[in-house]
Amino acid sequence: MSRAPHTGPTTSESAWDYPRPPAVDAAGGEDVRIVLGGVEVARTDQALRVLETSHPPTYYLPAGSFASCVVQPAAGRRTVCEYKGVATYWDLVVEGTRFVRVGWSYDDPAIGFRALRGHIALTPGAIDRATGPDDGCFVDGERVLPQEGGFYGGWITSRVTGPFKGGPGTLGW
Repeated sequence: MSRAPHTGPTTSESAWDYPRPPAVDAAGGEDVRIVLGGVEVARTDQALRVLETSHPPTYYLPAGSFASCVVQPAAGRRTVCEYKGVATYWDLVVEGTRFVRVGWSYDDPAIGFRALRGHIALTPGAIDRATGPDDGCFVDGERVLPQEGGFYGGWITSRVTGPFKGGPGTLGW
């Protein structure tokens, strides 16, 4: 998979320097975009990142940065994060196509994660090239690579280095 040239910060971060338990960090004015079905469904420079040891950052976008009527409640169970609290899941609906449980949020986040209230995270693996070659998550124009494993929502850019939890043999990390 090729990447667009990186136009954002030239500094590199190691996922192994991130804290545990995780922390919320302002994304520093990065231009964060989501494209699905060839349609830009969200864009913001006010994203938050959750940083956790051995994981690429997970980006949380303000709910108001999504196009009208795109975000809809997902059917199914909720999950609990030991740090952030109870997660609510979201579908994205674009031009009649429903992308099931691709996003999540915390309606009443735990202390230390209150800044996430009103923000939605998306799983890049569920969005990357979902219906076309231009679909995906982007940070400062760079197409994000999804964190391996299907469970995690990390966004891998050229700004962050691993190795990352999620791939084969990393369960015990």
